[in-house]
Amino acid sequence: MLCGIMAAKTLPYSSLNVWLTSALNASGMSQAALAEELNGMVPKQVDRSVVNKMVLGSRKISAEEMLSISEITGFPLPNEMHRPTVAIAGAVGAGAMVPVFDAYEKGDGPQVECPPQLSPHGIVAVEIVGDSMEPIYSAGDLLFYTREGAEGVPTDVIGHRCVCEDMNGMGWVKQVRAGSEPGLFNLISLNPGADNQHDVKLNWAARVRMHIPADMARRV
Repeated sequence: MLCGIMAAKTLPYSSLNVWLTSALNASGMSQAALAEELNGMVPKQVDRSVVNKMVLGSRKISAEEMLSISEITGFPLPNEMHRPTVAIAGAVGAGAMVPVFDAYEKGDGPQVECPPQLSPHGIVAVEIVGDSMEPIYSAGDLLFYTREGAEGVPTDVIGHRCVCEDMNGMGWVKQVRAGSEPGLFNLISLNPGADNQHDVKLNWAARVRMHIPADMARRV
């Protein structure tokens, strides 16, 4: 899960400390019990000592952790932090060769407000580099997608604009079409002057669910 909430930088550590203490008191949960529940919901390992540091205000609480704590305890989020955000995982190439775009530790990338049409759960955002998808997508624009599984190319993405990763670890945004034989794919640019790629092996592909131009994205 790469969703977030309006980032913790909007409130001082002391306010997060008070919020967490109130959540524990309201729910009757111990620090150890909360740590155990969190371990099934967030990517980073959390034990009682980590929760204790959060309670003392000596360790920040990430946006994803706050969302999970709210879900576990049933305690509402602070009013300042109710607008959902999505982590920007990195960049994806539209013509430019970009190494696999998971540039940040899971969930730790810059945040952008989640479009109101999408649920933040499971949504990932990537920033476009290159111009092969002009005039539809431009460099700096953000794409939002959801991966149904860790690997593979679902049949329902064929013929659609997708975020994908090739076998060399390069991330692309292209229209994905079937190649000359099973397991091979053609990556088609929308810009008629850009090069297409044929019979490419892909690690995975996910259909683009939403596109936001660079000047309309609300980064947090």
